[in-house]
Amino acid sequence: MSRVQAIADTNYVTNQYRSASNLNARIRLHQEFSTNKYGWQRWLFEQFKFTSKSRVLELGCGTGNLWAENIDRIPKELEIVLSDFSEGMLEQAQQNLKHSPSFQFKVIDAQSIPFENNCFDFVIANHMLYHMPERDKALSEIRRVLRPEGYFYASTIGCNHLKEIDDLLGKFDNQLTSWGKMFSESFNLENGSAQLEKHFANASLARYPDSLLVTDAKLLTDYILSGRIELSDNQRVNLAEFVTQELKSNNDKFYITKDSGVFISSGTLSE
Repeated sequence: MSRVQAIADTNYVTNQYRSASNLNARIRLHQEFSTNKYGWQRWLFEQFKFTSKSRVLELGCGTGNLWAENIDRIPKELEIVLSDFSEGMLEQAQQNLKHSPSFQFKVIDAQSIPFENNCFDFVIANHMLYHMPERDKALSEIRRVLRPEGYFYASTIGCNHLKEIDDLLGKFDNQLTSWGKMFSESFNLENGSAQLEKHFANASLARYPDSLLVTDAKLLTDYILSGRIELSDNQRVNLAEFVTQELKSNNDKFYITKDSGVFISSGTLSE
């Protein structure tokens, strides 16, 4: 039976990010077919206001790609703590960054950050807050460890992100139409500001212009299967055949909308 799992379901998040394989399948599609050749990680890094001797915490660092793709731009004497809820993801990040002495690695639940108050100049949550079942608790913890003059960067996606994949899956099986939907209680580009302003004095949004033009049915199928979808083995085979036929019917090119951006928050609210 086909099923779509909730994006903030704890069991889903634990299983999804137990290792880097699912994330790598998604990263590969973006690397191969993004129309904006100035990649997301390079663009995101440019939004940061890092200075030497600052202290940085990234929550949900995944495989550490943000840092691996910007290793040449990291200011000297920057103290960086990379964290993730998944030991497997953190091990992959350590492997990817093993030649750099700049990083500390720590398993952390963003809803209970094991650091003292006002100890970081910058906190980063790159495409991860929508996984938080208790998001207000996580935001409160982020505010607690962030210095009053510090910055919090929270990237996420908008409601139109990958909408063509939703349409494709709905055509394949109408039980899968919620595959990419950002639920109303989630953290997205449309509602993120309202959630952040409960904890931070200022929040601005910078959007990243991009889209996908996919020409490989297998990579698109791998991307879909790497996410919240649950299918039987037979359904997975049928989906691969369906995606192949859909791509052929579109002259071997499949356009997909991307809608990503980052909220930049500063100024912690007084209690």
